[in-house]
Amino acid sequence: MKAIQFKSPDAPCSIQEVEKPEPAIDEVRIKIVAAALNRRDYWIKKGIYQGSKYPCIPGSDGAGIIDAVGSLIDKSNLGREVIINPGLDWGDNNDFHSSNFHILGLPTPGTFAQYICVPFKSVWTKPGNYTFEQAAALPLAGLTAYRALFTRGELQQGENIFITGIGGGVAMFMLKFALAAGANVFVSSSSEKKIKKAIQAGATGGVLYTEGDWDKQISQMATAGFELIVDSAGGENFSKLLSLLKIGGRIVIFGGTAGKITDITPAKIFWKQASILGTTMGSPTDFESMLNFIDKHSLNPEIDKIFPMEDTEIAFKQMENQDQFGKLVIKII
Repeated sequence: MKAIQFKSPDAPCSIQEVEKPEPAIDEVRIKIVAAALNRRDYWIKKGIYQGSKYPCIPGSDGAGIIDAVGSLIDKSNLGREVIINPGLDWGDNNDFHSSNFHILGLPTPGTFAQYICVPFKSVWTKPGNYTFEQAAALPLAGLTAYRALFTRGELQQGENIFITGIGGGVAMFMLKFALAAGANVFVSSSSEKKIKKAIQAGATGGVLYTEGDWDKQISQMATAGFELIVDSAGGENFSKLLSLLKIGGRIVIFGGTAGKITDITPAKIFWKQASILGTTMGSPTDFESMLNFIDKHSLNPEIDKIFPMEDTEIAFKQMENQDQFGKLVIKII
């Protein structure tokens, strides 16, 4: 079968002929129709993701058709159109993942291939109104967004929420999910164009985080402050987020692209009764709840562009340049 491989850190993507996998007794094999990029794949490609090894087949997001099943799996599943929950071995506790938890695409071979074998418990029926490309865009980003907003952030109708870094896949799902839940959404970005698109999609307002007084600008837009802030950057701007919180507010953080958090004044946390909550991916319960939520509200993923498999390197260049507004999807040969 054909698969995209990373042969060494920061090397160009290459399509290689590799052995077609066979499912274990509790697995199914999926003929992948479409896959999608995540920032995680980019970090693996650059060689700076923890545990990166080469050669490897990346990809956490994928959708396709079951074409083989292990001996413990009913053959009636053959031909079923499915999406994959890329969070493997979460464990039995919905509050946090087990020590065996890992994400599809490293160390397990990922979805940038014609075929992949995964545990049967990790596949779900593709939403009926979705194309394979839309379904591929959903799992990792949608799951991360849903858990951050609702399981951890406990977002309620009518609340003010501030989402940093609009334009990426997770942030775009948060925008859609929060609007569907009846929240008032504000955003930040380094791109005026992305802010305008977010407002066109329903956001109340947005600011450029590249401007020194962005925190003052957003506080003037949301004079009552924010019940919930969701951040994926950390870094020196994080302390400003605390100032924007209402008393009793929550900050959920799921990434650290801006580096270490510095200059935190403890009083800003304890005097406001603030909660700072970490989150990574989500449980199988979160995944099912996310699917039910998108079905209830008839939500579709925001896709920036669909690339043929041979143009995967171009897709990574676009991600590196941070040009996308929504997900970057790969059509598998």
